[in-house]
Amino acid sequence: MPAKDLFHDNVRKALEKDGWTITADPYTLVWGKESLFVDLAAERFIAAEKENEKIAVEIKSFVGRSKTAELEQALGQFSLYYSVMKRTDAERKLYLAVPDTVFSDLFEGEKGEIVMSDERLKVFCFSAENEEILKWKR
Repeated sequence: MPAKDLFHDNVRKALEKDGWTITADPYTLVWGKESLFVDLAAERFIAAEKENEKIAVEIKSFVGRSKTAELEQALGQFSLYYSVMKRTDAERKLYLAVPDTVFSDLFEGEKGEIVMSDERLKVFCFSAENEEILKWKR
């Protein structure tokens, strides 16, 4: 079982505050004979559509020396999880959760346009301090 991210509990609480029910912590994907672990899985009932919205969340703190190097690793991990989920749990949407302190630098503006041009990538930013979700980019 992998170690929890620095902001794991903050994101979990933020999702719960936003009306999500955590259904797995971590969420296990089976890839051949190996298991992959996405940080969280959650569901939320949408009354208007009378169905559940399902998400999986990979949390990244970006506290290392190079945000670019961490972004490269996060996008590779996201791509692998996305590919596996597409075949095993296609109705669940995969999100990358990032702290608000790095969101604008990496996922908005000129850099963000490039990163977010991949239509598969879905991101939300959170306030670790207030334990709340601030912005979704779908």
